[in-house]
Amino acid sequence: MRDSKKILDAWDAYSDEHTDLDGWPYDDHAYGMRASQRDADTSEAFEPLRYGARHLLATAETQLAQLPENTVQSRWVYQLGVLRDALDRLDELHEQWLVTRDALPATAKPGTAEFDDALAEHHAESWSYLDDWATHGKALREINTAARKAHSPLASIPAPSAVRRIAARK
Repeated sequence: MRDSKKILDAWDAYSDEHTDLDGWPYDDHAYGMRASQRDADTSEAFEPLRYGARHLLATAETQLAQLPENTVQSRWVYQLGVLRDALDRLDELHEQWLVTRDALPATAKPGTAEFDDALAEHHAESWSYLDDWATHGKALREINTAARKAHSPLASIPAPSAVRRIAARK
């Protein structure tokens, strides 16, 4: 998620420098090529997280349900929903990519225009959902931090006098 944020920040800087005040690129081709690279880089950055993402979401949802209300940020429920929806869509797009890839001719290998164009299209379709993860993924870390700081309902904190008596026995 940190890599995705760096990619997004670099894209924003590039876009600010290479577009006019209305947001139109000075060079459509160069801008499109850079956007395609952004999409591929973002997809690559998300790949290590992809297979554990559902587990991370489930863990965050469980933690969130157990947090004291006064420690919960109201945006976390929304952000987890955005992440879950984005992951569902990414899974669908990945399945579509596998079908597309398998339908390519045997000569279409990585590095050929036919393969690379199809992959670039897949990355472009996936980018906004990957951007959702880059933008809202920090909620997973925030919820985990809040859960680690929260007092466990299973282990109550001993009263100060009890702590002194235990220490005196040693």
